[in-house]
Amino acid sequence: MTDVVIAGGGPAGRALARACARRGLTTVLVDPAPGRRWRATYGLWADELPSLPESAVACAPSTTLAFGTGPHVLERQYLVVDNAGLRDWLTGGYDVVAGTVSGVDHGKHGSSVRLDDGQVLAAGLYFDATGARPRGNRYEQTAFGAVLPAEDALRLVDGPDTAVFMDWRGSEQGFLYVLPLGDGTVLVEETSLARKPGLPLDVLAARLRARLTAAGLTTRGREERVRIVLDVPVPRRGRTVPFGAAAGLVHPATGYSVATSVRLADPVADAVAQAWERGPAEAASAAHRALWPSSARTVHGLRRHGLRALCGMPPDLVPVFFELFFTLPTGLQRAFTSGHQDVSGTAEAMSALFRIAPWRVRKHLIGWRALRRSR
Repeated sequence: MTDVVIAGGGPAGRALARACARRGLTTVLVDPAPGRRWRATYGLWADELPSLPESAVACAPSTTLAFGTGPHVLERQYLVVDNAGLRDWLTGGYDVVAGTVSGVDHGKHGSSVRLDDGQVLAAGLYFDATGARPRGNRYEQTAFGAVLPAEDALRLVDGPDTAVFMDWRGSEQGFLYVLPLGDGTVLVEETSLARKPGLPLDVLAARLRARLTAAGLTTRGREERVRIVLDVPVPRRGRTVPFGAAAGLVHPATGYSVATSVRLADPVADAVAQAWERGPAEAASAAHRALWPSSARTVHGLRRHGLRALCGMPPDLVPVFFELFFTLPTGLQRAFTSGHQDVSGTAEAMSALFRIAPWRVRKHLIGWRALRRSR
């Protein structure tokens, strides 16, 4: 019997597999295409994952800007992940099986993990790191991007080494995201922050092409399509333990999850290893507690409330909201975007924004103060 079986070979699954293996747990990762390259572009804040090696960083822009109604220089180092370097860093110590999990049966002493080719893996503990799939009427973030030569992107942003985290100017329906990739190219992405259901990708593609045409540019080369489920609830405790996006680790207001998932892999593996001798059910419960202590559940609830408030605003107020957000002190911005368990920081960021907001924005955030008082 294998101690741990993990379904899903993305950054979250591989981070957890490596962490479990390093604690002496025999670990198998199930991936339908183990050799397939990761094609998504991952960005993160350096302070979210300080252990990330240089080999896993493709680019560290010298300047990161944000625009609500005006420009702001963000005082946090933004990083673009080198996918091959990240994958290499997260590889080692565990076995990889090509396949797709078709079903799982849980018993007193372990689980039987069935693959679509008929193979059955006996496991002590089963993790699902296969991502969040759209189910029902969920909030989604969608985006359509094109990779341009860096000299072309200069028509959209000042400086070849400048990232634009959000640019709401000229659009009330979405923002522009500009990211140097470290290889002489730049990703330019038209993004719909949150919508239920997500804005169709063909609409975003048309917007991007119109924006580029206005700058005298055309799309060529690689394109990128993004669809992220934002409002996954905290999963119920059970013998199957979701991890990564499947566990609701996607930030409901930003769509980010990679840094949080990689960072949490070690404490989850620690919890499993410490509870291992008490049996599979106890190990699964320990993993869930490590992922979702009460503080993290409270923060997730606050963030989901922020998502609903933001989506309830008239489109013309959304750039105003972000103009206010980017005037907050860096520590409060960090607390709201990256503080998985930071209840006080998250609540203070929301309260501070409420205090400086004009009434036309404040009335859409009115529940924030009630939530803070009820903590």
